[in-house]
Amino acid sequence: MEIGRVRIDGVGVHPLDKEGLLSWVDVRIAAARAGRAAGALVMYSNVHVLNTAARDEELRAWLNAADLNYCDGAGVRLGGRLLGLDLPERMTGADWIWDLAARAEGRWRLYWLGGAPGVTERAAALLSRRYPRLQIASDHGFHPRTGPEHEEELKRIEAFDPDILLVGMGTPVQERWAVAARSRLRVPVIWVLGATADFVSGEVSRGPALLFRHQEWLARLMVDPRRLWRRYLLGNPAFLSRVLVERLRNTTRAEP
Repeated sequence: MEIGRVRIDGVGVHPLDKEGLLSWVDVRIAAARAGRAAGALVMYSNVHVLNTAARDEELRAWLNAADLNYCDGAGVRLGGRLLGLDLPERMTGADWIWDLAARAEGRWRLYWLGGAPGVTERAAALLSRRYPRLQIASDHGFHPRTGPEHEEELKRIEAFDPDILLVGMGTPVQERWAVAARSRLRVPVIWVLGATADFVSGEVSRGPALLFRHQEWLARLMVDPRRLWRRYLLGNPAFLSRVLVERLRNTTRAEP
């Protein structure tokens, strides 16, 4: 199921809506279980991720090499529009995770790794409460990245035999972990999803509902200004500045 990318700030992003995203995952799980495809790596791009990738060549390479890289932020959609590109929807994990659980119930096994101790466990329990036939296991994301404890962590994942491994450790730690684990684990889909467990569990508020549906960055800034002011008040203008430079270059190249 090949889907073309649009290029924004040096990174290729797949122009999908939520249904297209979940359908793509559905097809890849079936293909991997039938032996027709290798395991897939799914990543996302929002302004914070692209700002990090602008100064981290390794992260930028991982995003471009991922089997799927979708739009996770309104800022990236805006950047696309400024470049004349169409990204139909921005999809944050806290929005699509419930749809994924509904589709997985009675069909797929999910392993959710990440977050502080207890947080992802509570998020997984809430999914199971709504979808009782959902098979889901969870673990926190504070295990060592190497050594015996890391090996035990990989063995637990292998023993559960998930169809989807969800990894939420923050950028670029989660991307690095997923890329390394891909060569070790036979999982149809490894999917990085950021701090989704924090929001699903209620550990962190998304802010006023009317605001986060349209300007989630502002809602999150209101909830945690001390930690996020630099990411949004400096990061958003930096991203848009690079996009406007890219637009100017494209216009100049297009002139006869």
